Amino acid sequence: MLVAHPLTHPWTLRHDGPVTPSQLEEGAVFAAQVPGCVHSDLLAVGAIPDPFLDRNETEIGWVGRTGWRYDTTLSDAFEGHERTDLVFEGLDTFARVSVAGRQVGESQNMHRGYRWDISGQVGAEGVPLTVRFADAYSEADKVREEVGARPNVYPEPFNYVRKMASSFGWDWGPTVVTAGIWRPVRLESWSTARLAQVRPQVTVDGSTGTVRVQADLERTATGRSRSLRLRVSAGGQSATLDLSPEQDTAELRLQVQDVELWWPHSLGAQPRYETLVELLDPAADTVLDTWSRRLGFRTVALDTTADEHGSAFTIKVNGVPVFARGVNWIPDDVLPSRITPERYRLRLEQAKAANVDLVRIWGGGIYEDRAFYDACDELGLLVWQDFLFACAAYPEEGPLPAEVEAEARENVVRLMPHPSLVLWNGNNENLWGFEDWDWKPELDGATWGRGYYFDLLPRVVAELDPSRPYWAGSPWSGSTNLHPNDSRHGTTHLWEAWNRRDYADYLTDVPRFVAEFGWQAPPALATIERSVSDRPLASDSPGMLHHQKAEDGNGKLARGLAPHFADPADFDTWHYLTQLNQARAIATGIEHWRANWPRCAGSIVWQLNDCWPVTSWAAIDGDGHLKPLYFELQRLYADRLLTFTTDGGRIRLAAVNQGARPWNAPVELRRVAADGTTTARFTTTVEAAERSVAHVELPSELTCDADRAKEFWVADADGLRALHFAAADRDFAYPQAEFDVTVDTREHDTLITVTARTLLRDLLLRADRLDPAAATDRGRITLLPGEQAAFTVTGWDSPGIHAARRALRCVNGLSPEHA
Repeated sequence: MLVAHPLTHPWTLRHDGPVTPSQLEEGAVFAAQVPGCVHSDLLAVGAIPDPFLDRNETEIGWVGRTGWRYDTTLSDAFEGHERTDLVFEGLDTFARVSVAGRQVGESQNMHRGYRWDISGQVGAEGVPLTVRFADAYSEADKVREEVGARPNVYPEPFNYVRKMASSFGWDWGPTVVTAGIWRPVRLESWSTARLAQVRPQVTVDGSTGTVRVQADLERTATGRSRSLRLRVSAGGQSATLDLSPEQDTAELRLQVQDVELWWPHSLGAQPRYETLVELLDPAADTVLDTWSRRLGFRTVALDTTADEHGSAFTIKVNGVPVFARGVNWIPDDVLPSRITPERYRLRLEQAKAANVDLVRIWGGGIYEDRAFYDACDELGLLVWQDFLFACAAYPEEGPLPAEVEAEARENVVRLMPHPSLVLWNGNNENLWGFEDWDWKPELDGATWGRGYYFDLLPRVVAELDPSRPYWAGSPWSGSTNLHPNDSRHGTTHLWEAWNRRDYADYLTDVPRFVAEFGWQAPPALATIERSVSDRPLASDSPGMLHHQKAEDGNGKLARGLAPHFADPADFDTWHYLTQLNQARAIATGIEHWRANWPRCAGSIVWQLNDCWPVTSWAAIDGDGHLKPLYFELQRLYADRLLTFTTDGGRIRLAAVNQGARPWNAPVELRRVAADGTTTARFTTTVEAAERSVAHVELPSELTCDADRAKEFWVADADGLRALHFAAADRDFAYPQAEFDVTVDTREHDTLITVTARTLLRDLLLRADRLDPAAATDRGRITLLPGEQAAFTVTGWDSPGIHAARRALRCVNGLSPEHA
């Protein structure tokens, strides 16, 4: 039987360059955590400052520009085996590995694993194992010199190396260029043969599920003279196949009757079936190796049918069309080896709690750990997986093509057992970049990645994982005869609204599938105060600007506020309004696109999470605080959504029903004055079939002679509410905010109840102002006079009325303590 021995400790780390940096003592040796990285080890002993604080990022740039060395010792832990392998699941990135002073292998790709035969080299105690890492910048320079320069959206060389691109910095992330043994390493000892690769393809026909297992074997010299057996078990069924001595590949099919289908959580349950593959030696009556996963039976297809609007881009699971309620995922830490299974689980549970049903893993990050995909399988979150190319022209010469193919093959096989995985995507924005970002003159005919996206990657997916769709890139319109970001076809990225226009621009079109769009906002105040020491805080203070990585980011925040609000008078107002504007912008887009289902079949918000404390597009900030956008997603992505739409000046109500049952409910429609008086009223019924949208035209008595500076519209149905203000906030006649507050302390939390005495527009409780560790359960809410809202707060040890009032803020009026 194959035996594995993890090599977790003890490891040491030391500098490995010709000149010792001034920040280190000559010959300094540090304890190393494996898996881990150089930065986390140096942080652990205080050798570098925390790059997440102030402008420390700039002080630690030297770490990524020099070499490092890891050392440990090996011992013979496995007697009686023919073969011992040294297995690294991930080396970041350019490493030379030596055992007893002899080099056994080298790596140049962070996104794949490595296995080297070291049989006979660990027969004594204390055999040294050394891993030397060269700096990624020097290696990138070598490749650039060999293949020629290529355009890139950032002045960093990430497109010349197979390494997490965003470690070189992004418009939401710091430049922290890592190195280290970032995934587990172990010794594996075995005899006769082992399972080198297992590829399970799962299909469903009616109620019958089929698992087609393809297995590759590796044999020792002894194993090449032996007949072996492959056995597959799943769902109470099993099948076997005998293998001749010269056979190194095998295929076995197993049928499971009356299977329960796996669904995204928005459509059903997530049953999975334990599947075991065993490699047996019948003559010796032994199990040589095993492989096991929990597989889900489901079908997935991508509908790109042409229609009167262009061509669709609709994901179908088990034949059911899905409006994808998505978020984009970036690495949850700029030091990805620090992300634990528990942290993955927390973030993904938060996504599900926000009614998200699809997570897109963006192409500038990593193929995530198995724990990520296992959690998605269990939680019912669909996964869209980018291959790791983003925002640059990638050479197709030198060492890169072979590495890209090896990386793709390994990760397709590694991830294909997961039922949550529904789409392979070739790249992020590179097809668009080639067409629109002035690359062509600089390239002058040089390669830029096209061969990867239209040949290599689809060929690998078709060979290894043919049950899943592949899409060449995002954005991509599905044809080289169309602009890659043509909203009538395929996937669309919408960044003009954020970069140059108002978010009302979202209302001008109905894309088939919005794979990226977003709006920035600062993180929670507690996150800012922990990571930025500027006092007093200002939106343009040095630390705040350092934690704003987007080009002209603050200018765009200001331009985004200008159509709606007067200039913020102070930092607190700026913070409140920019966070509110983020939630409103995303709401404008999603409400519009969901109201136009099935023409539009998905929205993927940029982005769910952050990798450090930063002003960004995220719904969850770098310290884990939930921004108002997070709670807005809960409302926007619920099965049922009420929203007002406008068409040629006419106001309509859309009742969006993504649920599996019809939605029939009475609706009360009102026109309401700023003082809360109802000036017109109309009652009707919405009837929305399952997975459909019903539209209600507002009668003339609700819209004629309306004073848009003093009146607004309200719709209520089944506890849901939609609001429509036709005037900008700065032009609306808001009353001064007046309200009452009560604070009730309970055993495990505190209830803050607000009773409105006037209209309160977009009331927010900023819980971190009560305590940096405090959290609340809801985001913005608009109250009419006499209405109440209750906020449940956890993590607040000293409840009080005055603190509660200071933490509340709404659009109308001064800060509440002055109300």
